[in-house]
Amino acid sequence: MRQHPISPVTEPMQYRAIGVVRGTYVPADPEQLTRGVIQTEDGSSLDAVVLGRVLTLMRRHLDLSKPHLWVAYPRFRDPDQLHLQLVGVWEPSTLSPDEPGSSDDLPEGDGYFSVRGELIYTRPDDGELVVKIRQQPRADGSRPTPFKLQLKGQVDPAHLRHFVSLDLRRQGQSLQVENHEVIAPVPQRAGKGKGPRGRR
Repeated sequence: MRQHPISPVTEPMQYRAIGVVRGTYVPADPEQLTRGVIQTEDGSSLDAVVLGRVLTLMRRHLDLSKPHLWVAYPRFRDPDQLHLQLVGVWEPSTLSPDEPGSSDDLPEGDGYFSVRGELIYTRPDDGELVVKIRQQPRADGSRPTPFKLQLKGQVDPAHLRHFVSLDLRRQGQSLQVENHEVIAPVPQRAGKGKGPRGRR
């Protein structure tokens, strides 16, 4: 069992978007736990879906009337509505009580998100930026479509088209940049109609 729900980065240009949110999960339908909202202590209702094995965990081990620290992938279906894909629960005291030294508290605290991807839009005056995340190829070799996250914060426009690593904090329905690190320029694929075509 790891000491942290967010695994360490293994390569400099590793894309990801993952974080933790503490709250009480309220299913939209008590018979179907797959969709619902997470009610947080700050009064936010965060749209959520439950992925795969978390369902079994919820049915067997969790008291859903209490708040838990959910491990989630963030998405934005519209810019002002945070949507969470729940992929785990961080609660060693419940899920592995015999594990020594595991704490339910994380050094980063509640509402921490780690986002790593390509900075494709930034407007420091408005405090807005967009990061594009590429996902791992699926088992059948197909590549999922990259997705974009609309974030709040300030990153210099000079870093557009660079790979960035962001530490974010959830504030209501948005994710706010606390720290950022610029890793390297992202190699741009030559698209249709871009750049000179070799003429013989």
